[in-house]
Amino acid sequence: MVQASKIKKNSVLDIAGKLHIVDTITCQSPSARGGSTLYKIRTRDLITGQKTDHSFKSDEMLKEGEYEKRPVEFSYIEGSNYIFMDLETYDQFELNLDFIGDDKNFLLEGMELTALLIDGAVKTVTLPDTVQLTVTECDPSIKSASATARTKNAVLETGYNLQVPEYLESGELIKVDTRSGEFISRAK
Repeated sequence: MVQASKIKKNSVLDIAGKLHIVDTITCQSPSARGGSTLYKIRTRDLITGQKTDHSFKSDEMLKEGEYEKRPVEFSYIEGSNYIFMDLETYDQFELNLDFIGDDKNFLLEGMELTALLIDGAVKTVTLPDTVQLTVTECDPSIKSASATARTKNAVLETGYNLQVPEYLESGELIKVDTRSGEFISRAK
């Protein structure tokens, strides 16, 4: 059992006897005294892929789903299927773009990930919290005296668009948060 306030993205929950993976979490604090904090959680059914929205009070207890984790490597894309290789058995498996979702923006060939297996079948893969990606193109910097931190649009090697600080150039390696899709820093 886990408290609603302790749930994180990619957690697996048993809701009404079905396994769901957490896609997004938003927190709503009450405006009145005595009100409890609400957690709005969007989950995806691991069997059907159907998305569902749930609301839980912060102290509400939820049942965690039973699953197995296994290291995998992303190999390549074939049509709308993403091909992965199990690093323990060297078996290949594929997941459809519907199950990959927005995580496709952060996948590179050869990247090591974690697969979630339920009853021996791979249901989804989870990304690390941060990844290092190369900026392939970005808007030019505007040279002027400014006291504010300005940003500009950039395209990463996966085709993902995001806002980066104005000082970054094409070809630089940056760290990106896979949970929010935001720029963190230059990669070292």
